[in-house]
Amino acid sequence: MEAFLIPTFIVALAEIGDKTQLLALVLAARYRKPVPIVLGILVATLANHFAAGAIGHWVANLLSPAMLAGLLAAAFAAVAAWTLIPDKLDEDETKLGRRFGPFMATLVAFFLAEMGDKTQIATVMLAAQYDAFVWVILGTTLGMLLANVPVVLVGNFAAERLPLTLIRRLAATAFGAMALYAGHEALKLAGFLQ
Repeated sequence: MEAFLIPTFIVALAEIGDKTQLLALVLAARYRKPVPIVLGILVATLANHFAAGAIGHWVANLLSPAMLAGLLAAAFAAVAAWTLIPDKLDEDETKLGRRFGPFMATLVAFFLAEMGDKTQIATVMLAAQYDAFVWVILGTTLGMLLANVPVVLVGNFAAERLPLTLIRRLAATAFGAMALYAGHEALKLAGFLQ
């Protein structure tokens, strides 16, 4: 259950104020059709996070447990620092889909916006950390939906009132805690701690 709940919590927190959340807001304002937008977010996230999770699972099988834990500690620490930097929405990401409607616009825009994004990197790391690939993907996808569906449904009202700096700090703290835990595990597996 931990492999589902921790990814859900971490991605939901990290996604608040992220560029894909800003993208959800733009798409909601443009199309005013929440169901196809939410379905586009769901399909894009499942596809993107499945690929990211597969990479994480593959990498986990290549490295020794101590090396993997050390790599995860460094990666979680880097994502913790990255989380503190506010995202900006690229202009190209808002122009997609005028011809194809809200579902396809959302599907393509979200899939592309997630490439190399901190939540995709987090999915790679979480899939490497937990030996429960499907639960990690379901958790990270639920985290994306928890952060983005309210923005689509409520639109600009909620987005303007969220304390984004505080939320970014909380997300960075969560990633930092994961870095400390992975670092502790790396030291333990390497025989430096008992």
